[in-house]
Formats: sequence, structure tokens, C-alpha cells
Amino acid sequence: MKKIRNLPEGAFLKLFFGFWAAAFLTAAFCMPDRGEMLSGLWEILSQPSKLSTSYFALGGYAATFLNMGLVCCICLSFFVIFKGTPNNASTLAVILTTGFGVWGINILNMWPSVFGVWLYCLIKKEKFGPNVNAMLFSTGIAPILTDLMIRYPHAEVVGFNLPGIGLALLVGAFIGFLLPAGLAFSPKVHKGFDLYSAALPVGMTAFFLNGALYKTMGVALPAGAPAEQLAVVSPVTVNTFCCILFIGCIILAFLLGCRPRDYWRLLTDPELVTNFTSTYGNATFLMNVGVFGLFILGYYNLIGASFNGVTFGIIFCMLATCNSGSHPANVWPIMLGYFLASTVFGWLSPIFSGTFTCQLNAQAICVGLCYANGLSPISDKYGWRYGTLAAVMHYILVTSVPNMHGGFCLYNGGFTAALICLILVPELERFTHTKDERRALRAGK
Repeated sequence: MKKIRNLPEGAFLKLFFGFWAAAFLTAAFCMPDRGEMLSGLWEILSQPSKLSTSYFALGGYAATFLNMGLVCCICLSFFVIFKGTPNNASTLAVILTTGFGVWGINILNMWPSVFGVWLYCLIKKEKFGPNVNAMLFSTGIAPILTDLMIRYPHAEVVGFNLPGIGLALLVGAFIGFLLPAGLAFSPKVHKGFDLYSAALPVGMTAFFLNGALYKTMGVALPAGAPAEQLAVVSPVTVNTFCCILFIGCIILAFLLGCRPRDYWRLLTDPELVTNFTSTYGNATFLMNVGVFGLFILGYYNLIGASFNGVTFGIIFCMLATCNSGSHPANVWPIMLGYFLASTVFGWLSPIFSGTFTCQLNAQAICVGLCYANGLSPISDKYGWRYGTLAAVMHYILVTSVPNMHGGFCLYNGGFTAALICLILVPELERFTHTKDERRALRAGK
């Protein structure tokens, strides 16, 4: 255990990704419907995956876990084959991509955009290893690639066809080729206050493609998944798997030498830390994976979320920032903001003759909170009140933003978080003191 604890960050994260993949693959063979695993996987590959498509309903539980495990294996293989060194951003990329393995990404639609990043590396003569994160983040637009392969420009599925596959490869190459530059530029826009930084270039690309392929061409935008899919739920499956996985991470963290005071230091550090493995060590990072994971799971149980495939996926999409800055101490203000917004707008809606559909446990709001989590640096730098304010603003916008990209951007909430940063951060910088500045002012008095 001492040898594992002292591994360099990159080597430890590769081991962690392997453990992650093994957990999902093991679960696939433990599911009652494992006999239909391969046929279910084909359903996942051959049907639209536009927001919000639940693979639990589309292919079954075993096929969904298999897809998640294989997606995670592919992510890990990129770091191994291209000799990339994983870091905190890689943790976000791998867990996020794996989380979408249950409602948007599969082992087929992730390849065209990855090919685009390869093309970028070849033309720019850059090494593949440092661009593995870009390969993974490019998959955030995977649903549009499935649509191109199986039904564009039709409203209904016509099946895989050569023109559609060719168009998907072309569009995927376009996406992947442009993304590395977008990833480098994105932090300059939100100034590091949106942990889902890749969401901005991916969201803007989806916005452009929605206009180019549908609106401007006069092609009808196909409908999303039927609502009946979200009725296929299994709280027992989700809670059992997550509890075993997250408690396992906590036990491993203790075995690696993490002490309670080590994790307390992570929770109470007054500095804005965005890389937990390098700052606090491998064991403390693993403890945050377990504790933060149980914290997220507990929240969704508390509000009565429907544990369908999408809810299962967003647990991991939210957990993805566990190495980049998020932990229970700076995420609770975000949760509070969503609770307050839901309460206030639920009260106001009847007064204005509205039909309130954005309850705290509504599917769209559950998904929205997952990405509002990316605004936790605002809580860290300016205090919990401003983190709560940012969450309220995110709640207001998150269900409207899909109209921009047509439901093809998996990073919808992260894209919304970037828009909130554009609105809120300049005002905070102009009118508000940071927590450090307030402490200095109090000390001066």
C-alpha cells in the first residue's frame, strides 16, 4: 500500500482509472439481464442518444454497465498507447466521459471527434499524449454524431448508411480539430470559475452545428427520447453499486494512509485548490472520491430523484470534479441555491398563472444541479452566499440553453455555468471583496 500511496500522480491515476473500469465491467456481469448484454449494447449503439436518452431503458442494465466499463477502458487505453500523463483535468475527463456512458456516449459515437483531435495533432505536429484530454472532452457532442449516422436528415431512424457515416466523420473531424484551441482559450473567458471548462467550446460548437445542419438548412430538428424512457428506474441498482464503489474508495483511502485530519485540511483549506492529488496526495484524493460520491448520492436520495439511467450518470458527471476543486464543503451552497430557487419560483409561478414544472426533483433540474457544481470556485473565492447566488442564476437558465444547441451538447449545464460566469464574475470583481480581502480588512481593523 505504501508503494501505491507514493506513486507519481500520473501512475496513480492510471491505476485509479483501471479500478474504475473494472468496477463497471464487474457490475455488468452481476446484473440479472446479463443474458441480453450484447443485444442490449447493439440497441445502445444503433439508436439516437440525444438528451436525455436513458440507456437503462434502451439497452438494459447489463448493457449499460458494459458500455460504461468499455468507454472507461478506451479512455485509459489512450493514456497508455499515447503515453499521456493523467492529471486533475484527466480525472474530470475520464469520469465525465464514463458517466455519459449511460446517457449519451457509447463505444461507437465517441470515435469521429477523437479522430478530429488526431488530425489536429498530425497537422500541428504535436504529440498525441498531451492531447488525450482533448480527445475525451470532444465526445461531449457525441449525440449529434449518432444522429448523423442513423437518421439525418430524417426525423425517424433509417439505420446506418454510408452517407451518414461519412458526414459524421466529417463533422467529428471538424469538432475535434477545433477543440484543442478552444480548450486553451476557454479559461480566459470564465477565469477559472467554471470547472467544466471544456463545456464552453463544445457548447458553442454544438450551437453552430445546430444552426448549420438544421436551422439554416430547413431540416426539422428530430425529437429527443420519449419521456417513457425515464420511467425505467432502479433505486436498488443505483444505490447498491454507488455505495459499494464509494465506500470501497473510502476504505482504500484509509488503507493508503489517509487520516481524518488530512481530509479535513482539504475541506477547510482557505486557498482555491484545483489539483487535489498533487496538493494533498493520492490517499486524500481517493477519500474525496468516496465522501463526495456518497454526499452526491445522499442528496439525490433526499430530494426523491428518479433513479433512472440519466440520474445514475449525473452522479458521476458531478463527481468528475473531485480532483479539480469540488468537495462537500464548497458544493453545499450550490445545492442550497437550487433549493431556494425551486421554492421561490414554485411559489411565484401560480401567481403569474404559470405552470411550474421545475421542482427540485424534476429530471432537468437534477441534471442542472450536476453541472452547477462546476461553479464551486465562486463559493471558494467569494464565499457561500455568492455560490448560492450563482446556483440560483444557473437554475434559471439551465432549462433554456438546450434551445441553442438542439439537445446535442452533453455539457449543457457546464455551458450554462460558463454563461453565468460571463454575467456574474465581472460584477463580483467590480463590487465584491473576496474572502481573502475581507479577512485582510478585518485584520486591519
